[in-house]
Amino acid sequence: MSNAVHTGYPPPTGPRPPAAGPRWPRWLIAVTAVWALLLAGLTWISSDGDPPTVREQRTLTQAGPVVDGAIGEIVAAAGGGVPALVPPEVDRGCRISPFADGATLTRAVDLAAPAGEEQALLQQVADRLPARWRAGVRLTPDGPRLRGDAGEFVTVTGRPATDGRIRFIVDTGCRPVGDDYDSAGSAQGGPELGALTEAVRALNGSAGDPEWVVSAPCPDGGVTRTIRSVVDQLATAPQAALAPLAGGTPVVETPQVYAYRRDGVAVLADFQPEQVVVSATTGCAG
Repeated sequence: MSNAVHTGYPPPTGPRPPAAGPRWPRWLIAVTAVWALLLAGLTWISSDGDPPTVREQRTLTQAGPVVDGAIGEIVAAAGGGVPALVPPEVDRGCRISPFADGATLTRAVDLAAPAGEEQALLQQVADRLPARWRAGVRLTPDGPRLRGDAGEFVTVTGRPATDGRIRFIVDTGCRPVGDDYDSAGSAQGGPELGALTEAVRALNGSAGDPEWVVSAPCPDGGVTRTIRSVVDQLATAPQAALAPLAGGTPVVETPQVYAYRRDGVAVLADFQPEQVVVSATTGCAG
């Protein structure tokens, strides 16, 4: 067999290059670019003007007034109970995502209630809270539980804490910090200071400056405020020492709690093993 190359035929040069694909019409490229710009503009307008649609988009700064207002609503709904506001707590130990830190704001109200009437008082509060909260009480294996939605992804819960006391908690859940939480004004003054001083002296305590002052706005435009002191040296019979201030008819009297009203001020004494925590509160109109 001859290996000679026949003249007149070019040598093989490999596979042919693929044929060029169809080119997009210029008008289609222009329409696509305009659509992309329009979509970006609408996204920016929505993020700048529309309200957040999930909790992770609303900061602690924005949620703070909702939480403060919810505390006032609870106090107003408590009616003839004996409330005491608890200082706000900001927990910065949560994470919104693996890449973003967050914080949770929690505020609470303690409400003294006669033993055995906790469920009825929870239901009373639920019935008096704003209808938009859809607050309700249900029985669980651990007792009655109140739950409501204050709006803006802020939850409200309530449950018996001890005999004679219910605790309501308003919680934001984990969310961005923003400019941080600025609590409601806490300037002290008013009749609660006199009621607290009377109670502390009755327990043989020193009537110095309150340990803390905490407040919240009321639905009617007023302010509910609690001031608290701690008495370390207990009277021999602290309930009996406070009885004259209660007019002999306290709202609640248990081994852990003594609560009464005096001249429009709610006074709650929490008896602990080595001290008594005394709170005096001016409430909101129900």
